[in-house]
Amino acid sequence: MRRALLALLPLVTLAACDKPRAWGDVTSIIVAASDELWAEIQDSVYAAVEPRIFTVRNERTFNVTQQDPLRPDWENLQRFAQVLAIGSPGDVWVAEALAGAEGRDAAPSPELLQVEDVWSHGQRVTVLVLPEGGGAADVYPLLQSLHDLLDRQYRAYVEARMFMTGRDTALASALLAEAGFSVLVPDVYESEQRDEVYIFRNDNPDPSELIRQVAVTWQSPLVAEMGQDEVLAWRARVVSENYNHDQIPRLDLAVADTLLLDSRKVFQLQAIWENPADLGWPAAGPFILRTFTCPEHTRLYLLDAWLYAPGKQKYEYMLQLETILDSFRCS
Repeated sequence: MRRALLALLPLVTLAACDKPRAWGDVTSIIVAASDELWAEIQDSVYAAVEPRIFTVRNERTFNVTQQDPLRPDWENLQRFAQVLAIGSPGDVWVAEALAGAEGRDAAPSPELLQVEDVWSHGQRVTVLVLPEGGGAADVYPLLQSLHDLLDRQYRAYVEARMFMTGRDTALASALLAEAGFSVLVPDVYESEQRDEVYIFRNDNPDPSELIRQVAVTWQSPLVAEMGQDEVLAWRARVVSENYNHDQIPRLDLAVADTLLLDSRKVFQLQAIWENPADLGWPAAGPFILRTFTCPEHTRLYLLDAWLYAPGKQKYEYMLQLETILDSFRCS
């Protein structure tokens, strides 16, 4: 099997002052590939680029639309912000993309690279360069690298967006000095302390439309390792005493895992919460629950992050909550 070469070249920006602005959401990807090749590779590309992420249902990370560049609609679709071009250097759409990779060393095909502003300003084109006469067999070895690249860039995009208002480093420092732990939240988050429960909340633009909340509390001295039922009972007490409304966990679709963060093992449970039926209106959303052992302070921490985003795609907001949880430190 031909050895695939991953060439993650620095993005090269073409002279774009005379090009139209790119359109389309960052999660929308237009695939430029011949209909013949696409018929062979589409299932594998969908699996690599559109993996389903569970929030309250399976959501696509990206929305992929294929177009043969030899068809008339390509003139409009080539202006999208995210384009994935697949083909050999002899294919006109690949040749046009490679023309922007100035200083690119000749590399054996297949390879993976990115170029900016090929057909529109503010555009990123990812190119899977196949050898002349190449086909599906040359695409498959690059798909894992393609997934990793797009996923890494999307996560960086989400983090940049969530911190557009700035990082509340002053709060993080104050928490570490006064409470013995820190989390890094955007400046727009409100914080509140209720005894040994700290709540960080962003309900902009309107709490009826979007709520992101993280709570941190602890038990001390350290207790024996807790099972899932005990952790959920702990969360239930925190919810009952500190949240506006009770949240009943649905565990039929729960996913439990053990993570390694800051060189420590962390228990994580992701599931769905629902309001009690007698509350008067239905509400639900995903939550991420973690326990974090901190021997330095003889504490077992509980971190509870939950989301309310009716009618919205939730993956981006879940990544925001994960980013905050990952920033947790207790020393």
